[in-house]
Amino acid sequence: MTTEERIENFRRHYEALRAEIGKVIVGHADIVENTLIALFAGGHVLLEGVPGLGKTLLVRTLGEVLDLSFSRIQFTPDLMPADIVGTNLVMETPDGRRVFEFQHGPVFAHLVLADEINRATPKTQSALLEAMQEHSVTAGGEIRRLEEPFFVLATQNPIDQEGTYPLPEAQLDRFFFKLLVGYPSADELSEVLNRTTSTSVPSASRVISREELLEMQRLVREVPVASHVQNYVVRLVQATHPGAEAAAPVANQFLRFGSSPRGAQTLILAGKVRALAHGRLNVSFEDIETLALPALRHRLIRNFEAEAEGVTTDDIIRRIIEHVPRDAAAVES
Repeated sequence: MTTEERIENFRRHYEALRAEIGKVIVGHADIVENTLIALFAGGHVLLEGVPGLGKTLLVRTLGEVLDLSFSRIQFTPDLMPADIVGTNLVMETPDGRRVFEFQHGPVFAHLVLADEINRATPKTQSALLEAMQEHSVTAGGEIRRLEEPFFVLATQNPIDQEGTYPLPEAQLDRFFFKLLVGYPSADELSEVLNRTTSTSVPSASRVISREELLEMQRLVREVPVASHVQNYVVRLVQATHPGAEAAAPVANQFLRFGSSPRGAQTLILAGKVRALAHGRLNVSFEDIETLALPALRHRLIRNFEAEAEGVTTDDIIRRIIEHVPRDAAAVES
């Protein structure tokens, strides 16, 4: 298969997935698109929004359209790490001997829905850290690999609601994207009512196989990135570091800490997926700027002044994009 055919095949499968998910999910086009971008880039997604906006339905639908094993973990304050990764149990063999046997937890699936992740205690939240970063689980002194692809989709309610535990920065940084799920418009809400209060319940069908998904992920890694685009990503991320020579004024004013290197990695990988989804084999400046909000919003830590004035991380990122020129020569001059 030629490169052009592989790109067209990627674009066709991508559009088929969007269309199939659209049979169930009303609106949220940006949320669906960014979730698929993270999936093909091999990253994890954090969905934030108040209850009842369809976050869990989106993840369940994604499991239906992909030929992957799927598990759901409902996070609650009494959930323990062993409830996620599994534990060793004493089992009796046919000849009467007792042996330890590892019982796999729900994390041993291709697609894992961590529902309301900020309802669980930090100890339990951290049980996902190794799985998300290393794609492995250590239990009983043994490292067990997770089968590829491994994709975590976590939902959380806004942290100012009662009974929630804010995710620590180390775990937030392991999410590829953080997506904010907003309220539907009047037309979208009307369509939701039509689909959910009648006798016919919409459903989605399988679109691509596991092997096809892995092939699409491999193609993403092969997309070249021009040096001037990569340099732009570097300058964007460096502009988020308060006190640094390349820091943007808004970062010095409103940020305590800027993005980690994972932010730059996310922008490059996500840009590659978006380029392929549009039938291109090159990452553009527009790709990077379009994806900056979901890639960086959870990696910037605001200071007291920003919180007091109600300046959001999205506001800061937009001003940083305006500050950083696309042309590196403009910086030197």
